[in-house]
Amino acid sequence: QALLNYYCQEGYFQHVRAAADEALGRLGSDPVFVFYRAYGALRAGDIQEAIRQLESIKNKQDVSLCTMMALIYAHKKSPNPDRDAILELDAKVKEQRKTAGQRALYFAGLFLWHLGREDKAREYVDRMIKVSGGGKEGLILKAWLDLTCGKETHSKKAVKYFDEALQEGNDVFALLGKAQYFEVRHNYSGALETVNQIIANFPNFILALQDWEQAVETAHRLLEKDALNLEAIRMEALHFLCREGNLSEASARLGDLIKALDRLEPRNSQLFCKMALAFSRTCGRNQLILQHTQKLVERASDLASDNAEFATELGYQMILQGKVKEALKWYKTALTLDETSVSALTGIIRCQLIQGQLEDAEQQLEFLKEIQQSIGKSGELSFLRAVLAMKKHKRQEEVIALLNDVLDTHFSSLHGFPLGVEYFEKLNPDFLLEIIREYLNFCPAQPASPGQLPSPLLKHCASVLETVVKTVPGLQQAVFLIAKVKYLSGDIEAAHSNLRYCLERNPSYADAHLLMAQVYLAQNNTKLCSQSLELCLSYNFEVREHPVYHLIKAQIQKKMGELSEAIKTLQMAKNLPGMRKPAASLKTKGKRIEIDASDRVSVFLELVEAHRLNGEPHEAAIVLQDAINEFSGTPEELRVVIANAELAIAQGDVEQALTMLRNITPEQPYFVHAKEKMADIYLQYRRDKKLYAGCYRDLVEKLPSAHTFLLLGDAYMNIQEPDEAIEVYEQALKKNPKDPALASKIGKALIKTHNYSKAISYHEAALRSGQQNFLCYDLAELLMKLKQYEKAEKVLQQALDHEPVNELSSLMEDGRYQMLLAKIYSKMEKTDEAIVSLQQARELQARVLKRAQIEQLDAVPAQKQLAAEICAEIAKHSTAQRNYEKAIKFYKEALVHCETDNKAMLELARLYLAQDDTDACQHQCSLLLKNDQDNEAATMMMADLMFRKQDYEQAVFHFQQLLERKPGEYLAVKFLI
Repeated sequence: QALLNYYCQEGYFQHVRAAADEALGRLGSDPVFVFYRAYGALRAGDIQEAIRQLESIKNKQDVSLCTMMALIYAHKKSPNPDRDAILELDAKVKEQRKTAGQRALYFAGLFLWHLGREDKAREYVDRMIKVSGGGKEGLILKAWLDLTCGKETHSKKAVKYFDEALQEGNDVFALLGKAQYFEVRHNYSGALETVNQIIANFPNFILALQDWEQAVETAHRLLEKDALNLEAIRMEALHFLCREGNLSEASARLGDLIKALDRLEPRNSQLFCKMALAFSRTCGRNQLILQHTQKLVERASDLASDNAEFATELGYQMILQGKVKEALKWYKTALTLDETSVSALTGIIRCQLIQGQLEDAEQQLEFLKEIQQSIGKSGELSFLRAVLAMKKHKRQEEVIALLNDVLDTHFSSLHGFPLGVEYFEKLNPDFLLEIIREYLNFCPAQPASPGQLPSPLLKHCASVLETVVKTVPGLQQAVFLIAKVKYLSGDIEAAHSNLRYCLERNPSYADAHLLMAQVYLAQNNTKLCSQSLELCLSYNFEVREHPVYHLIKAQIQKKMGELSEAIKTLQMAKNLPGMRKPAASLKTKGKRIEIDASDRVSVFLELVEAHRLNGEPHEAAIVLQDAINEFSGTPEELRVVIANAELAIAQGDVEQALTMLRNITPEQPYFVHAKEKMADIYLQYRRDKKLYAGCYRDLVEKLPSAHTFLLLGDAYMNIQEPDEAIEVYEQALKKNPKDPALASKIGKALIKTHNYSKAISYHEAALRSGQQNFLCYDLAELLMKLKQYEKAEKVLQQALDHEPVNELSSLMEDGRYQMLLAKIYSKMEKTDEAIVSLQQARELQARVLKRAQIEQLDAVPAQKQLAAEICAEIAKHSTAQRNYEKAIKFYKEALVHCETDNKAMLELARLYLAQDDTDACQHQCSLLLKNDQDNEAATMMMADLMFRKQDYEQAVFHFQQLLERKPGEYLAVKFLI
């Protein structure tokens, strides 16, 4: 029965029929299983067959009440309902309800629960529990009702009833319920533990732990027993799509899923549609996958052509494929079927915005805004309002406020959803990427320069994208966008890591090659930059029509000193089709290449710079005037003004530059950038710290926000005024109390004032408030530096005293805490405790590295470095205990994590020498000198080895090398003599 109830809740109605048939074959004509079979037929749309089966058991005492309820439901669903039969059955239900026994009440409640009528089901279950004096079955069903009703207060009580029932012995239905309770509460390890003996049938629980390998392994085992198991096929397809990013395999498994549905649930319209949702929203608009999902929804719509939800979903499938006319047709069909459908009307508005029908879209949005109180807030509607505002050129702040509202609404709607297949659908990564692309329209087109704070919008984008990649690491567009955001934030290494991940999985990703070229350019690696451009061109020849291709090519030429060539390349880019039109786009062979204004202005400004460097100020001024004429009245005009100011500075006219920058007002984009540029001029050219800080004070007065306060605080720190910085940081923290970077800056500023007692008090107060737990590390480190080891130990022990965690960020934190705790124990000369902490840090770091390589690529280098440090510390302790074998093992492990760790290599060489393993020592020294040929200790050791081996010529060579670098090296002189 537990399996039947599971199928009922999941909507696998054909499975209900098949499982009930199997039970009847084994156990004979049990009326309960006949009822389940009839219920399956009823929900699968086989109404007459359901009525026939229900009629055969309507006089069976245990199922009589639920059977008559089901017959009423069946007659109402018939094309020509039998009104007399319904009235007669209704009267019988009312009569039987008065005298029904506990089994009859139980099955009536169960039937109503499966229909989704929780309140009515609760009446029957409460009566059943009263009649039976707290019967086990009733308690379990009551718990399920509490769990699935969607009310937090009820779901908390569910576990109490499950536990009460389980005291009478194990029950699969109760265990499943308890597991689902833990899943809803996000206690995934608890869910697994509870359902351990039946886990083989439920891979979705394992997925919630983000353990894809175990989920797939479970799916494989299921498929060995049953090659058509829908859940297992779906899990495999999701694994290929969401975890691996293997679109061809995912497509093949989706094809298998459709075949299995055709065999097992051919008339289950809801299931066909349900199976399409998660895939269509996580595939990055891949046409192979969307062909399958469209087919699934079409099958659902064919089976229930009067269903408005299916028509709406078909509209969305068309939007994902860029088929706007077909989408509009389906949304209109949905609205004809259900004129109150908000989702269909929302779809129509989306189509109108894409087609540029802004007035019509605005009218419809106003109408929906008026009725929003009754329909509730919708993330999609907020997004469409933001798109409309952008298309109507509303102020940047207004559009960003709307986009922020979209994200708040969207993520609020996910609250309480456990990670699983439905979470993928509700998260809708495709929608989130749309939002991010809109945000990026308001971000700078060029990376933040060293020391410059990146736009706070980029941090916001990174946070959302990390959530997407953590959940759907195989979605390449999300990884690419993280790379773009990291590049624009000035984090070039992180951009490189993410792009490498993209290109390893899809070498033909032209956009990734283009961005990789920009990354290499930022690293001054012109050779690899040129290679990336060539690869990009080989995979997408049409990229030559895009100005960014020529822009990067010109920047390479500029770096190589080929200024005349760079000027020719930029002039070619300037003359490309679409370069002279605002919001330009051009078509090549049916493909549309978007040329946004920021790329266009970048070409002009790069040409100005090239002429200036080439000693052609007159030509530079002509191009600049051309840019002023071209971009006048657009948001990009201000970039031209700032470039004009930079040209004035280069020509020595600082006052002219300041005059231009002063004319940029707070209402305009790039105001912050202009103020930063002015501040830089005052500090670099006027050496005036007062006016430098004054620029940032003015910024805070005109545009008060956490970001501008942070800029002012950093400015005070730059001119060695930490007291003023602390005051400003504290004001910034009030505006953004959850920002760990701000709290940390206050702590560091206090330390810079040498007011250690105040710094400690600040950290302790912040920790007591419960808001700033991330300051534990800073506080413990400060206490360690002040030699207050017991206090430092206590802080870290408290930070580590929590339930087991599964969040990657929490695992990383715990690893750092354990490493610091080991250092503190070492200083306290508690060697055993230090080694225990290091072993725990090592175990945590192994989990972190496994997860980070999927979920947070840019964190991998730093996490590998930490893993190497942990191993080296364990090796150091092992050496002190004269356990050389163990020390060698851990130094080797450190080098697996970080191949170029010179310290680990040197210590390993010393250990080999201590064990008289001269060959291994020589090999290690050779590797070290390959990495660092000036390493004195390795050179000395190599010379000593050669001397021991009586290879005096080589020994003399190494000693002489050492003396050339360090003429007074006593030991080298001694050996040579």
